[in-house]
Amino acid sequence: MKTDKISSPIKGLGLCSGGLDSMLSGLLLKRRGIEVSFISFETPFFSSESAQKASLQTGIPLITLDITEDYMEMMKNPKAGFGKNMNPCMDCHTLMFSKAGEILKKEGFHFLFSGEVVGQRPKSQNKNSLRYVEKNSGFEGLILRPLSAKLLPVTEMEKKGLINREALMGISGRSRKIQFQLAKEFGIEEYPAPAGGCLLTDKLFSEKLKDLMEVQVVFDTRELHLLRYGRHFRLDAKTKVIVGRSRQDNELLMEYHEEERDVLLKHAALPGPDVILTGAPSRENIETAALICAAYTKSPEGETTPVHILKNGVRSTILVKKAGTEAFRPLMI
Repeated sequence: MKTDKISSPIKGLGLCSGGLDSMLSGLLLKRRGIEVSFISFETPFFSSESAQKASLQTGIPLITLDITEDYMEMMKNPKAGFGKNMNPCMDCHTLMFSKAGEILKKEGFHFLFSGEVVGQRPKSQNKNSLRYVEKNSGFEGLILRPLSAKLLPVTEMEKKGLINREALMGISGRSRKIQFQLAKEFGIEEYPAPAGGCLLTDKLFSEKLKDLMEVQVVFDTRELHLLRYGRHFRLDAKTKVIVGRSRQDNELLMEYHEEERDVLLKHAALPGPDVILTGAPSRENIETAALICAAYTKSPEGETTPVHILKNGVRSTILVKKAGTEAFRPLMI
């Protein structure tokens, strides 16, 4: 077999979710003398937190990259469509390999890899979907799945003799028995559950995102982050009320509050939620937001109660008649 001369170490760049399969794929290649690095992507829907832990456990260096802008462009019309919720799994993986391929070119990696296992996820990890991802990524023949390689077509790296196919594996299906055995062999004791941490698979989050994309249409990254917290109420195409659910939720919500853009509401006398009004702060919208704020306090129903308003750095107080939370359910996303 003809092989290309390689003057430097063989380098592989692997997509890393932080899960066990990602770690094992990297360690299998590392054991064969390949210089491996991980890459993890960030958007408001998923983070690199688990990948950072995986990098520390395995000693494999990690590259992180925010792809929010490209991701939202893809979300407008994913070629393979969405899953059960707003999860465009096949086009998500395609985009990730495409972005990793850009790093491959810049940094001199020889191939890409991932921890995907044939049949582990019936819709996004069957042979057809893996083929779709590879074909549409722009890096056909350069994507290796070390855990299932023997069940998949021979890659360019194997043809060139950069990787010995016999050193790779042929795992398939949802059973993780072989992975657990490998984890013991490599001394991996901690890893997250295989369910993943993508918010786009969550029904309630997906409904809020769909509202933002289809009703509001114009939004920014901050508003994507705000989807993770609180109860959301749609007042009009430009305006939403977001109500914190708990003390911790209030704190997280306030991390994305911008005084010059939002109206902040809070009950003047009783414990209750932090409430953010985004969009068009008309008098009518502020009054509705104050009513919603009061509804989620222990103020007696039917009584007049004060709500503080902070708008453009100016504090004022508005009196509203407390209604029950059910009155605002038609507005809830």
